[in-house]
Amino acid sequence: MSRAVQCQSCLPWGSWMQLHRSLPGSRETRSLYHLCAASVPGNAGSYFSRKILRTSSISFNRGCVHYHGGNQERSVRPSTSRLSHLRNVASSDAIKKHQKSLSAWFSHQPNEERQFGPSFSVDAVHVDPVIRESSLEEILKPSPGLTIQNQLQQSCRQVISLQNLFDVDCCGRQVKNVVLYGTVGTGKSTLIKKMVVDWCHGRLPRFELLIPFSCEDLSHSHAPISLRRLITKKYQHLRDVVPILGTSNLNVLFILNGLERLNLDFRLAGTELCCDPSEPVPPSAIVVNLLRKYLLPEASIIVTTRPSAVRRIPGKYVGRYAEICGFSDTNLQKLYFQMRLSQPSCSVRDGVGSSSGEPENLVEMLSRNLERHNQITAACFLPSYCWLVCTTLHFLYFTKMVPPSQTLTGIYTSFLRLNFSGEVLDSTDPTNISMMKYVAKTVGKLAYEGVMSRKTCFSEDDLQRCFEVEMKTESELNLLEVFRSDVFRFFLSPCVQSGKEHTFVFTIPAMQEYLAALYVVLGEKKTLAQRVGKELSEVAGKVSEDVAVVVNIISKVLPLRFLPVIFNLLKIFPRYFSRLSGKDQDTIAHTMAEELFKEEDYYNDDVLDQINSSILGVEGPMRHPDEAPDDEVFELFPIFMGGILSRRNRAILEQLGCSIKNLAAFEIAKAMKKTVIRNSRKGLPPSELMDYLFFLHEFQNERFTAEAIRSLRTVNLSSVKMTPLKCSVLASVMGTTSHEVEELNLSSCNLDTSSLRILFSVLLRCKTLHLQLNSLGSDACKEIRDLLLHDKCMVSGLRLTNNPVGEQGAQYLAEALAGNRSLTRLSLLHTALGDRGAEVLAQHLAKNQHLQELNLGYNSLTDAAALQVVEVAKKHATLDKVHLYFNDISEDGKRALDSLRMDRDGVRVLVFLTAGTDVSDYWSNILNVVQKNLPFWDRERVRQHLSLILQDLESSRRQTANPWRKAKFLRVESEVKKMLGKLQHGTL
Repeated sequence: MSRAVQCQSCLPWGSWMQLHRSLPGSRETRSLYHLCAASVPGNAGSYFSRKILRTSSISFNRGCVHYHGGNQERSVRPSTSRLSHLRNVASSDAIKKHQKSLSAWFSHQPNEERQFGPSFSVDAVHVDPVIRESSLEEILKPSPGLTIQNQLQQSCRQVISLQNLFDVDCCGRQVKNVVLYGTVGTGKSTLIKKMVVDWCHGRLPRFELLIPFSCEDLSHSHAPISLRRLITKKYQHLRDVVPILGTSNLNVLFILNGLERLNLDFRLAGTELCCDPSEPVPPSAIVVNLLRKYLLPEASIIVTTRPSAVRRIPGKYVGRYAEICGFSDTNLQKLYFQMRLSQPSCSVRDGVGSSSGEPENLVEMLSRNLERHNQITAACFLPSYCWLVCTTLHFLYFTKMVPPSQTLTGIYTSFLRLNFSGEVLDSTDPTNISMMKYVAKTVGKLAYEGVMSRKTCFSEDDLQRCFEVEMKTESELNLLEVFRSDVFRFFLSPCVQSGKEHTFVFTIPAMQEYLAALYVVLGEKKTLAQRVGKELSEVAGKVSEDVAVVVNIISKVLPLRFLPVIFNLLKIFPRYFSRLSGKDQDTIAHTMAEELFKEEDYYNDDVLDQINSSILGVEGPMRHPDEAPDDEVFELFPIFMGGILSRRNRAILEQLGCSIKNLAAFEIAKAMKKTVIRNSRKGLPPSELMDYLFFLHEFQNERFTAEAIRSLRTVNLSSVKMTPLKCSVLASVMGTTSHEVEELNLSSCNLDTSSLRILFSVLLRCKTLHLQLNSLGSDACKEIRDLLLHDKCMVSGLRLTNNPVGEQGAQYLAEALAGNRSLTRLSLLHTALGDRGAEVLAQHLAKNQHLQELNLGYNSLTDAAALQVVEVAKKHATLDKVHLYFNDISEDGKRALDSLRMDRDGVRVLVFLTAGTDVSDYWSNILNVVQKNLPFWDRERVRQHLSLILQDLESSRRQTANPWRKAKFLRVESEVKKMLGKLQHGTL
């Protein structure tokens, strides 16, 4: 496979022509922002380009043009025979300047590439989609059943490369006009972009001059203009070349991107013939005559369009039809993922390199999931979805921090803008409905009904119910036909699950929840009363205004008493119906709150882990075909609803034709606030609490978030895998307030040093901090030292149980103890301190004046270290409890410790379950600690310690004559024997 084209489109075709008026050599002074644009999906970015050209103020000059490794030397150099056709050397120089200008523009990257993933040049990440030669008869005939097998069979026939599009056809005729078509998301614009860049760098020597036109740009102008004037208007550098067009043998390639934007009439009665490039005619007439070969017949033309517009060009004017089939080969998908995820910026996080093998592991897991022929394989037929997959993985794994503009909803909204920005569904339809608005009304309805009924597979009947039930006019049927031809497969694909081959699922599962959320937030989900209310309020409002004017005039001429009454009644109707329709916001708020706190979803994985599993798959044995599937989960649905209401996403959706007013967003937030805060106080399970925090982050409403977070005094995220992204979300959301947090439980959360660094500002405000079971070593202890020595530290209880702290970590913690003024309870149970670690702690403990409880159990301490710790504890002003159980303390050491305890009342040393000839008051605490931590301790060592404890209990029982004490000993012995029995049988 030759070098290929990246799966995303990059820049707006509609703005190419506007840009070149501002390039060097322009007669006018124009300016623009220096935009770094990259390959992104679809006909993306017209918003960016238009905005840049309208509002920017930084001049674009030669200094903005960058090249990589000798591209200038590789620029095409016409042969001597061709140069003879040029009027002078200036024409050759003009083409070179033209190449540099196009290369600079097409090498730019849009904001989405820098915001949601690693930046790279168009040559760095570039995989050819499959291009299949087609025919008009094949396009017009009914398509076979839409299944994965049919897609694979079609795409494997008559494959043709980009370089061979203009080769002779099967009859030996030279091809001059090529129609390149494909559905939304297959990579038409990206393919053309790479073609332009290749020509600029001398990799397309067949053509000496390449002139790209945007049909969107041409559709906005109806004033007559000549072809020569049109070219020089868009490309000032070619003013010396234009005069020889049509008079020389110069090989010229015209690119017409997005033909569906133009309404062309090939009838002579509709478009007159024109062969003079200097004659002014409407832009559409220029395109028609170029395709007729009546104007510049020697020029080659490549047209890109959606399938529905292919028939606008009569077949006799087309030399070859070619269909872009995307990445129908899974090897292409793997190649793209490997190239994209292996970028250098994917191995850097938080300023330091992340695990060097992490990108490779992601690629390997993704490849295995593709090989299973899961639904993601069908999704990645579309190159634009490959971009979305990589962008989502980058968001999940390589996020350095979470700025307010970076949200999961923002990724999906930007993804849709990059594919649908500025596009109407059918340019010939008088309604000019935007493609995204139509999708929200139809596909959104299907998505919402699926979410409400908790299903992801849809039959033909489901599709007909959502798409065809309200088809009443010819225009609506035509729009539906265009949608089925151009857009349907972008959102829905055939199910790959056995037994469901003839049903459809959303190409990306999360897209179903996004579109369902958009459907609800746009107010498309209305009851009959709300729909009638809206229509009646508008009608009654207009009628009442007219009637009120008449009544007001009559009341002044004829002073009848009842007229003012009528006048006031007329004002009531529009207000009443307006209130009825205004219930929409309350309904949306209620739906969002209800879905956010569904109890049946309480114990699922958090939504970020769910997305990760949907992309990378679940490692482990495959599910048996007869095994009942898990219930469908739609926890992203309410989160997307909140994200869509954020100001930034509403602004993007406005560009897509989906308007959400500021007042509506404010009323929804107001109606939702009390319900959300009340439910959050009930005590959510850890995974559900993480979802709630993620919802607040996606909502991007700082005032709302601050009020919601103030009610959270205890935050329990135990056992949630806290990736850097989740840590950033927690820090961002908690950072909206400065209130004290009573307890933060981050036990068993896979924390590391970078996680503590991200959460530093949150940890400062926590009174009780649970960090056990996180593999926190000495580097993490250094961060904890800085935390405890901070002058704003409020931590009074710190649990580091079952972490590999070690001697070096103990040194850092000892330094923290010496200078800290807030800590009262510190647990270092099972932290591999050893004697040296305990001695370091003891040396610094004398400088501490606030610690009340210290747990050094299960740390392999011997008699000397234990005695040193207790000696210091005797002299400490506040320390009254020291835990030393499950250490290597002998009987002599135990007696010595017991004597130290007797010397000073108030110092309690917990070593064994006995205290002399009595049972320790803390025997149940010690056994509870053992039972809780047994899964993480060495079972054989625990068994040995329990056997020693049992012997000690039996010995102490024999030494006492008090029957009450004997009974207490027997009770504790039975508990220890029960624990030993379960341990031996593996049931504990």
